[in-house]
Amino acid sequence: MVALHVGIISFNSCFPCLPGSRLLRLRFTKRKSSSVAAMSEDPIREWILSEGKATQITKISSIGGGCINLASRYDTDAGSFFVKTNRSIGPSMFEGEALGLGAMYETRTIRVPKPFKVGPLPAGGSYIIMEFIEFGAFRGNQSVLGRKLAEMHKAGKSEKGFGFDVDNTIGSTPQINTWTSDWIEFYGEHRLGYQLKLALDQYGDTSICQKGQRLVKNMAPLFENIVIEPCLLHGDLWSGNISSDKNGEPVILDPACYYGHSEAEFGMSWCAGFGGSFYNAYFEVMPKQLGFEKRRDLYMLYHYLNHYNLFGSGYRSSAMSIIDDYLRLLNV
Repeated sequence: MVALHVGIISFNSCFPCLPGSRLLRLRFTKRKSSSVAAMSEDPIREWILSEGKATQITKISSIGGGCINLASRYDTDAGSFFVKTNRSIGPSMFEGEALGLGAMYETRTIRVPKPFKVGPLPAGGSYIIMEFIEFGAFRGNQSVLGRKLAEMHKAGKSEKGFGFDVDNTIGSTPQINTWTSDWIEFYGEHRLGYQLKLALDQYGDTSICQKGQRLVKNMAPLFENIVIEPCLLHGDLWSGNISSDKNGEPVILDPACYYGHSEAEFGMSWCAGFGGSFYNAYFEVMPKQLGFEKRRDLYMLYHYLNHYNLFGSGYRSSAMSIIDDYLRLLNV
């Protein structure tokens, strides 16, 4: 959902809310005790001036914030760092983000900001420190983005099945990533089923919940005659989470990673602006599977339901329309 990086502003929606040297260690030991105490009360500053290999922070700039996190740029004599903080949520959310960024980074395919450190804030809340990427003036070449994303999907595989090592969040909604051997079961229970239950609990929406569950129980024919391998997914790929660096290379950020069917990556395509050159380049690396067009809306449904749960009834009709269309298609 919504993100601006450089800053990265993590809203997660289409719409806004509707490593230390010996010299350095010696330098620390010469500080007065009051300074040491102050350092321990600021873990972000402490990390940057030790493991971050900086000797001084020259400037701290606020680069925005959203419904969920605040973002800052820390300029130092060792380069710049990007920092997100949240004053009310513990480290688990940023730990999930860091693990996702790390997994994508390790594929050595598409550029993502390298995560450095996650931790709690002394007064409550949490922070994440990561690589600061200077963005270019344009989003970058769509065909390069498509090819790089497909290369990530091809390189990022899991032998554990579908899921992720930790639960994370899609926006501020919990995203359950319990390892599951069967994709239809995983998507039905931990993606659509979870969102449908939220709609029932939050709005008392029995109609969308009951119809949605009928779809979940009968959607297997949409996956006939294909083999689904777990691929590393960004998980929340819309236009605000896509940019390019100053060299024009694509950058993706603010992930909600898990291992899933590669087609599920396009669930936010209604808010991503992918064009023909993107899909042509993607399918040259990851060939299109039989029935792709019939499953496309099924993967959009997860994100429409999440927007409904996060932002209200403005997204309900889109979710219900998809459910009704599939119930007619499947004749159930």
